Amino acid sequence: MADVPHTPVMAREVLAAIEARDNDIIVDGTFGAGGYTRAILDAANCSVFAIDRDPNAIAAGQALVAEYAPRLGLLEGCFGDMQSLLASADVQQVDGIALDLGVSSMQLDNPERGFSFQGDGPLDMRMQGPGVGSGQSAADVVNNFAEEDIANILWRYGEERRSRHIAHAIGVARREAAISRTGQLAQIVMSVLGRPRHGKVHPATRTFQALRIYVNDELGELERVLVAAERVLRPGGRLAVVSFHSLEDRIVKNFLRERGGLAPSQSRHLPEAPARRAPSFQVRKRSAIKPTQAETKANPRARSARLRAAVRTDQPVWQEGENA
Repeated sequence: MADVPHTPVMAREVLAAIEARDNDIIVDGTFGAGGYTRAILDAANCSVFAIDRDPNAIAAGQALVAEYAPRLGLLEGCFGDMQSLLASADVQQVDGIALDLGVSSMQLDNPERGFSFQGDGPLDMRMQGPGVGSGQSAADVVNNFAEEDIANILWRYGEERRSRHIAHAIGVARREAAISRTGQLAQIVMSVLGRPRHGKVHPATRTFQALRIYVNDELGELERVLVAAERVLRPGGRLAVVSFHSLEDRIVKNFLRERGGLAPSQSRHLPEAPARRAPSFQVRKRSAIKPTQAETKANPRARSARLRAAVRTDQPVWQEGENA
């Protein structure tokens, strides 16, 4: 992906879903290199608050803040904390939210961040970067967790069919020496699955994905940001979420189905259920929107992208534990 490092995926479709208008307040929940933010600011005379948990992205974005002053503000933190981050900027409600899930190309392309097996680097994977308060790294997981726990992580977050074989190989390798480099881990995975074949997905892909998702609690963050979006979007506010694998897309799909009143009705043979809640979102299209063939050819990162979009209704937010 190094040849297309900062191309925002499905930018045209996201802009169409967000429908930025003059005087709107839009949130880019995954700032990264600022691709969506710039496109939104160019689309209308609106304001954008962009969130990123990576301090390097916030620092690199200061030039964009100056270019679009005073219409852009950067907020450092996890997008799951969107409501409190916006409140700190004295913003209570917004007109649109765009989310581009997963790791940014800037992080992926930097071997020192440890996200990729394409270049050897420290086995880190923390989106906040290394340091105090950033939590455990991928190296901490592979060196200190029980083999069974590692296998469960690889299965749950990477859907890796041979998770237990890989976890066992990790256990054997770490008894000889600590696993501290991405290259080491990739070699261990290949010792189980074989070397990469031309045109095929690299055998270490699912293992690296699983560790990254676990280390950064990406699925938990996604669940929290969807709830936050429901709370901060004003009636008529637009939500656009681009995901890159089935675990993310399933969470977004199920949330919008439920909040959009599209979940199956209660069977008449079961005990009477509580009254159905009024939908807090109107789902624009039941199926996910996929990138065009032209985009996937020009930008390989877009190949697995799926966009889901919805509009906030004027109904109250759902409380924790409520369902359709």
